Amino acid sequence: MEFIAHRGLMQGPDRQLENNPTQIQRALDQGFSCEIDLWISEGRLFLGHDEPQYIVDEKYLDNKKFWIHAKNLAALKYLTERSRLVYFWHQNDDYTLTSNGYIWTYPGEQLTRNSIAVQPEARPDWWTWTKSCKDVAGVCTKYVREFINEN
Repeated sequence: MEFIAHRGLMQGPDRQLENNPTQIQRALDQGFSCEIDLWISEGRLFLGHDEPQYIVDEKYLDNKKFWIHAKNLAALKYLTERSRLVYFWHQNDDYTLTSNGYIWTYPGEQLTRNSIAVQPEARPDWWTWTKSCKDVAGVCTKYVREFINEN
């Protein structure tokens, strides 16, 4: 099972750290994959959840441990032209297919062996629900450390 630090976070929500390249590197250094949010604005690449915040370059994105969430159409277009990157687009979908064929699955939705269970902490029963995540391809959470310790 792959453990994915949501926006690079490992121990809970923190708006100051999410999508921050330094925080993302910490998660990578500890062996986790990372979900990151990508924007393109004025021809430049940025990380950030609600808006472009941190400038990055093409070389930065070339990491097999990244699951890249395209946040605007320009970012999605950019990613579709780079087949080696793992990416996806969604807004309020229960499921979305990633470029590498996994099912990005939101809390409360049925899981499969090909699912990435996203943000189990969004469920009120998340500690018990995580037991159903045993047979999935991966889990993307801001509490990746707690999830590993619990399972």
